[in-house]
Amino acid sequence: MSPFPYRLVATDLDGTLLRADESVSDRTRDALAAVTAAGAAHIVVTGRAVPWTRHILDDLGYEGIAVCGQGAQVYHAGEHRLLTSLTLDRQLAGLALSKIEAEVGPLAVAASRDGLDGEVLMGPGYRAQGGPLPYVPYEDPAELWSAPLTKLYIQHPELGDDALTRLARETVGGLVDVVMAGPGIVEILPLGLSKATGLSLAARRLGVKAAETIAFGDMPNDIPMFGWAAHGVAMGNAHEELRAVADEVTASNEEDGIAVVLERLLSA
Repeated sequence: MSPFPYRLVATDLDGTLLRADESVSDRTRDALAAVTAAGAAHIVVTGRAVPWTRHILDDLGYEGIAVCGQGAQVYHAGEHRLLTSLTLDRQLAGLALSKIEAEVGPLAVAASRDGLDGEVLMGPGYRAQGGPLPYVPYEDPAELWSAPLTKLYIQHPELGDDALTRLARETVGGLVDVVMAGPGIVEILPLGLSKATGLSLAARRLGVKAAETIAFGDMPNDIPMFGWAAHGVAMGNAHEELRAVADEVTASNEEDGIAVVLERLLSA
């Protein structure tokens, strides 16, 4: 029998497993290695689509299954192939976007295209997040809808992330899902899609149950994952909405919060 009390460790990436410079500390790497040596599996569950996740997984030497795109994509890192992929209905997304803009005014919009090499399109006025990953600017709105999408990103020139998420959800909650995944990252997703959706599919492939899973996260988009897993751990830097539903709060991502919990569980 494994001394570790869980068979699956699910970790978000940004603000959780990754530090601000997108690195993973040696301490956290060692803790995850010890957990896998004890018989548990580690699975990455991220809002990033596969093209924006793959380089991180490769750097980690990660060869298992990862859940990407807020649960839309189940990706086999070792084989570099998609196992499942769910796309956003573009007609519904366009309708949702027009309804939100009718309520709050013009939005800046970006989108992730589907597939292993799906591009990130970025419209006029959208404030790009920092980092080395590429995006494709567009001017013609028709270009946004010209190929299958996994999700849309929206920004408002005045509303904050929480207010935009709340108003968008109130306006189009029956058409699509709206989540806040990080600073400046409000996303429109297929209705019913969440990290829990993708994690449950991946766990089934691994032969692991929700009752055997511990999950780590930092943002409101991690709430469904915490609801699915047996134990949810919010990082010290986590959004207050996630902290409110977490089973415990650990140190921040910069202070090896994942390792703090895993080391304690291993020593127990």
